[in-house]
Amino acid sequence: MYAITMTELRDLLLHYELLRAVNDNGQYYYDRWDDDQIDRVMTHLSYNSQDVSEETLFFCKGASFKEAYIQQAVEAGVSCYIAEKSYDVVGAIGFIVTNIREAMAVVAREFYQRPDEQLKLVGITGTKGKTTTTFLTRSILEEAQPGQTAFISTLAISLDGKSQRPANLTTPEALDLWAMLAEARSNQMRTVLMEVSSQAFKMKRVFGLRFDVAAFLNFSPDHIGVNEHPSLEDYLYCKTELMKYADIAVINRQLDDYDFIQQVAQHYSQQVISYGVEQGDYTLDLTVGKTEDFAIESARDPLELTGHYELGLPGDFNKENALCGAIIGRLLSTEVAAIQAGLAHASVPGRMEHTAFGKDNHIYVDFAHNYISLKRLLDFIVDHYPDHRLTVILGAPGGKGESRRADMGKVLSDYTGEVILTEDDPNFDSVEAISEQIASHIVGESMKPAFIPDRVNAIETAVERAKYSQQEVIVIAGKGSDQYMIKQGKKNPYIGDHILVKTLIQGADK
Repeated sequence: MYAITMTELRDLLLHYELLRAVNDNGQYYYDRWDDDQIDRVMTHLSYNSQDVSEETLFFCKGASFKEAYIQQAVEAGVSCYIAEKSYDVVGAIGFIVTNIREAMAVVAREFYQRPDEQLKLVGITGTKGKTTTTFLTRSILEEAQPGQTAFISTLAISLDGKSQRPANLTTPEALDLWAMLAEARSNQMRTVLMEVSSQAFKMKRVFGLRFDVAAFLNFSPDHIGVNEHPSLEDYLYCKTELMKYADIAVINRQLDDYDFIQQVAQHYSQQVISYGVEQGDYTLDLTVGKTEDFAIESARDPLELTGHYELGLPGDFNKENALCGAIIGRLLSTEVAAIQAGLAHASVPGRMEHTAFGKDNHIYVDFAHNYISLKRLLDFIVDHYPDHRLTVILGAPGGKGESRRADMGKVLSDYTGEVILTEDDPNFDSVEAISEQIASHIVGESMKPAFIPDRVNAIETAVERAKYSQQEVIVIAGKGSDQYMIKQGKKNPYIGDHILVKTLIQGADK
């Protein structure tokens, strides 16, 4: 059982210079208090007022935190809380700190007895490709150390190398993250692969973590808006923070901001390795063998990684992710043969999921939800199906990433076909308004917009039409394998694009 005493909590906050004061029913202390408080023990950490008990240490966090939450927690038995301000609650001692999110991270790390010290940690960031690279790297490591790799990703979480659970955030809140790392340690995992979002640094979710290896995949405008990053510059700074906490940094040489990112990495990391299609310590040869084949090349080859590889995912852009995964695998002492096998067998749910049906008709389900990922996906489609009629089905989320709406319209302008604008986690926003914003940025008349607000109906309409046609290619973008639709602040059940497609195709082929 994990536990922390009041004295241990005080000393910890003092050590990290986070403590402002201790408020005991209006009496303020700093580094000492009445003796009867010293032995109070807390065995549970929570920031949810509905998940507390008498032994809970409660954290008052978030811009929307209300005093009613701490009152509710105290009524449920909480006698100790941490906050950035004092609250007028009777019977609860408040530890007032300079930064609640930093306090969450350092307290959770000590509470769970520093699980990071017994795990290999790999952090992966980038505007797109984080999940794909995580799953490719996992496939590689599974070949070398079966059942010993945990992962925390947008798509799912696995802490025992076997079972998976749904993920709510790309990178969990600090209390949840440290609990997960402790669970991975208890399950005797050797390595934890983790997607690290820009919000993870902005919100201090990974504060106190140091990564054995960290990778920076790519960067393009995204997540710019009122509720996320105020500017592209802020987004870049938050992404680059990962390079400050990596023993070894792996960076895509083709990043526009590579020189800046590399300088940050060199200042903080022991080693920096670059990669790319044409530039870097390691590069790709995409002209060898079959379309799924590629070669890794290097002038010096410090990792002894050069050679011929095969990838189980379509698309040259995925080979770039595979190269990054191969470098990570080699840095973790994985043999080249295991890397080759892992990449050949790799698959990623909701990424480039292909279904063929009818008379040379094809459907691709993919998570592509921003400028760079959608452009790469559609480039792949038109290159491989130049004579097919293109139908794209997509939307944009409500309440975040508002810049994506314009970006999607701009991307769609470069292609010929039809786009069916529909819902994609609209939350509190109007599906019609989101769709109109996307459509307003489609330039020219080569891409015809249509509007079907219900996503199931939109997909059914496109598939039904293709049944009576030939050489159709349908791209369903945005949700990947997600089986929920966020509306009015709630996750509502949704069949999932991939499952819906299978159901419709089974009916079409009968």
